[in-house]
Amino acid sequence: MTTAAAPLPRSATGLLPVRSLARVEGGERLHALLWRAGPGWRMISSAVLGGGIGERAWVLNAQVSHGYRRTDPDRHLGELALAAGLHGQGVALMTAADVTRHGHAHDEGAEAVATAGISVRGWAASPRPGSAAPAAPGTINVVAALPVALSDAALVNAVATATEAKVQALLEAGHDCSGTPTDAVCIAARTPRPGAELHAFGGPRSLWGARLARAVHRAVGDAAPARDRPA
Repeated sequence: MTTAAAPLPRSATGLLPVRSLARVEGGERLHALLWRAGPGWRMISSAVLGGGIGERAWVLNAQVSHGYRRTDPDRHLGELALAAGLHGQGVALMTAADVTRHGHAHDEGAEAVATAGISVRGWAASPRPGSAAPAAPGTINVVAALPVALSDAALVNAVATATEAKVQALLEAGHDCSGTPTDAVCIAARTPRPGAELHAFGGPRSLWGARLARAVHRAVGDAAPARDRPA
């Protein structure tokens, strides 16, 4: 496997300067988005690799084949991270979507990047049990960053806020769904420091929650703007 890096347009706020990576896997050219956050960041994520709450130094959003069959995605993502020269604690997500068609938005210091594969979509509260078969990795992945420190509760609240903004964007774009079965999110905030302000709220009517919501809303809308867009 070979990996190459190329810069994308500079991050609007300086928080999420992502780079595009390319590799050949199984004869297919696949891409990934990489954010080297560096020290001083605490993240909350539902990612397969690096999920939960903790100090994290990088985020990798990797495209995989539509026919993905590996049963060890955490190990696979770890291999991709090593191939990209990443070390230490980080977050890695995967999607079958073309990550080069991502959405990138900011709002008064908050910034978000979204990739959207929506060919396998539906409502969270399905009226009937889902199939026992593993869900295809279509996936809407959202990565967002805030330049302030959040409490644990505010981080959890921020995940809910970002999810609400994602659903709002999907509905406004005409998609009859709340997302896909494999959607993932990662919210980054500054590591709390003694004497520095710690924000206790991340809801959509809090200062930073509102900014986060608007950034995520626009990023998801840019990533999946048209109804039934191929993913």
